[in-house]
Amino acid sequence: MMTTHEAAKRLGIKVETLYAYVSRGLVESQVASDGRSSVFDARSIEELARRGRPRQSSRSTSLNMLIETRVTSLSAQGVRYRGLPTEELAVTRTFEDVAELLWLGELPTARLVPWTGHSLSAHAPGRAPLELGASLRVIAARAMAELPRPGGLDPASVAAAGRRIIATVTDSLPAAGARQIPRLTLPGVAGTEGDAGVPISGTIAGRLWTRLSPHRPPPGMLAVLNAALVLLADHELAASTLAVRVAASTRADPAAAVCTGLGVLSGPLHGGASIEARAMLERAVHVGAPRAVDEVLAQGRRIPGFGHRVYAEADPRAVVLLRLLRATWGRTRLLTVVDDVDAAVRARIDQAANVDFALAAMAMIGEMPADGGEVVMSIARMAGWLAHAIEEYAEAPLRFRPRASYIGR
Repeated sequence: MMTTHEAAKRLGIKVETLYAYVSRGLVESQVASDGRSSVFDARSIEELARRGRPRQSSRSTSLNMLIETRVTSLSAQGVRYRGLPTEELAVTRTFEDVAELLWLGELPTARLVPWTGHSLSAHAPGRAPLELGASLRVIAARAMAELPRPGGLDPASVAAAGRRIIATVTDSLPAAGARQIPRLTLPGVAGTEGDAGVPISGTIAGRLWTRLSPHRPPPGMLAVLNAALVLLADHELAASTLAVRVAASTRADPAAAVCTGLGVLSGPLHGGASIEARAMLERAVHVGAPRAVDEVLAQGRRIPGFGHRVYAEADPRAVVLLRLLRATWGRTRLLTVVDDVDAAVRARIDQAANVDFALAAMAMIGEMPADGGEVVMSIARMAGWLAHAIEEYAEAPLRFRPRASYIGR
């Protein structure tokens, strides 16, 4: 076996680059006898050294598809909904306002009227309670079966269905603590007065908080949750959004389209990524950030919550959400652990945190369940999914029909 430094020297690379090879699955490592450091099979390192440094395969690992949209644009500078920067929307607008922007193309000017839904249960008598994320998917499936179907698939009808679906799923989740819904205060929200803003009652952020945390939100924390919902409302053609557009092309109704998106989002490489990032953060609380990160690398796994296919540098959504967390909490112990993990990953594989890591940090600090980040993303993304469904309903139906290249016998 070779130590980390011996393997890096033989390959002629930095230790950080070797860790990056491990994260990408190009090199396998094992945990050394001390239980902390990594060792590498000498024969594998020699074979890699003779082949030369790994290169990206010329064969793409993904299917390229270009779909025109007026909903969201992505760039290194940030995410924009209908041309408006999300970093501003996240601190000045409610999630409901942003959903209306995505669905109908304009921000509302009137004071928020709380969305109403139905009360549905995910718990089956005689069975153990489900985890929160699983409960959400069951409730959404019941909503698809039990909520009234929209009168049409025009934008106004889909927006009305969207308000009802999101309110129903949020309010039907099991309560985590006090049932009194906290009020949200944001500067610059329509209907507020002055820089401090007027507290807004009945928001989705407030209602969701009572399902995620057993405690009243500390000052400013509900605004952080609202910002997370805004930042996660859409992200162009992510895997779940593409699935929703395929469903909408068959003229599946809004509730069915949302259930399609939830199925894809539940994967550990999509909405479930924050769960693994949360586990790494919890481990870092007990053993320190460097060791927690090294343990992930020693297992040959990608570090959850870091790097992104779209952004060569930092994920702008993570930058905004982590900044808001720091401004709200200051230098608390948990936030110090978050920053230490961020620094440890940057030092080892030079990758920046993505929004899954920021979600995991928010969920841990807010004492939310392990899958709290997934639930926040699920509720938020319903707004974007339905915005894309509205676009797809206006296209010719059944336009997604790729052909397969048969390679069997």
